[in-house]
Amino acid sequence: MTSSLAPNSVDVLLFDLGRVVLDISFDNVMAIWAGHAGCAPADLMGRFVIDDSFRHHETGRIDDAAFFANLRRSLGIELTDAQFLEGWNALIAGEIPGIAALLASAAKRMPIYAFSNTNPAHIEHFSVAYADVLGHFREIFLSSAIGLRKPDAEAYDHVVKAIGAPASRILFFDDSVANIEGARARGLRAIHVTSTDDVARALSALEIPTG
Repeated sequence: MTSSLAPNSVDVLLFDLGRVVLDISFDNVMAIWAGHAGCAPADLMGRFVIDDSFRHHETGRIDDAAFFANLRRSLGIELTDAQFLEGWNALIAGEIPGIAALLASAAKRMPIYAFSNTNPAHIEHFSVAYADVLGHFREIFLSSAIGLRKPDAEAYDHVVKAIGAPASRILFFDDSVANIEGARARGLRAIHVTSTDDVARALSALEIPTG
């Protein structure tokens, strides 16, 4: 896909957050929850699923307390909301090395936005803890705030309309193949991100300095 990029071929850059801008570690989550529950992290990982409760949390249909209540049932552990929150926020494991400089460079050349599937607990956490790197974005579209999540078609259509540029002039970066396919189906150009190098190569193709 990078080979089809050329200077002036896009007007807007749109970035996923998890595993593109901010690192994600479910191992961190399970280690903290297991420590509080007195069990093995692998036991909890085996029970954790992306279910309707997870998806409803990410679209703002249920709050943090309802999500944690469902986790008590599905994981079979009696943690307090505070203990669940401690582990849940540990999912965000830090800033992806090198991404801040790439975003800073890109933002000097064209508008950059973010679009992430996320939930109220994580928004409250990362908005403060990672304010510097997130400050490069003109606007951040968050699934639980807009009530729509990737890879649903309506989610991309909402973001494209809000940005105000043709979908074909927006380049989207995401680590999920399903999200990339969903974006392309709605007319966006898209790069599957497996490392920061994928972002750097795309920016180079657009003649945006990367170092």
